[in-house]
Amino acid sequence: MHKDANYYIQHLHLEPHPEGGYFKSTHASEETIDAFDTTRKQYTSIYFLLGEGDVSHFHRLKSDELWYFHGGNSLVVHVIDEAGNYMEHKLGLNIENGESPQVLVPRNSIFGSSVVDNGTFSLVGCMVSPGFDFEDFELFTQSELLEKYPEHEQIIRKMAYEKL
Repeated sequence: MHKDANYYIQHLHLEPHPEGGYFKSTHASEETIDAFDTTRKQYTSIYFLLGEGDVSHFHRLKSDELWYFHGGNSLVVHVIDEAGNYMEHKLGLNIENGESPQVLVPRNSIFGSSVVDNGTFSLVGCMVSPGFDFEDFELFTQSELLEKYPEHEQIIRKMAYEKL
């Protein structure tokens, strides 16, 4: 049986995510730590699915986020680091083609993701440590990013919302 994006959305009970795509929270540690002048779970984890033509729009977290490839097509994780450098990480299983089954996005990086060209969907897992809280989530517009990173105009226009 061929499994498409709708199969995973339905069977994993995924819901629309504000940055794009679909998600479901799967795990959160029982233990907490003090972080960002408050208390956070040590880690949280989600399933995340992007469909054909979808993007996870540029956003930033205060925590590290570790991505794991689960299935479908490879995913490109687009990152602008704290120094303003742009890089692409390919999340997938074609290691000879530069893909990796895990990708780390360092805290305070601006990042988003897209399914590889001609791909239909990508199912991944994301673990955030210290644990994710929407209070630590920052979504960007094209104009905000273009003001700070004009040298990355092409990818910003693809990966950032025009307006929020």
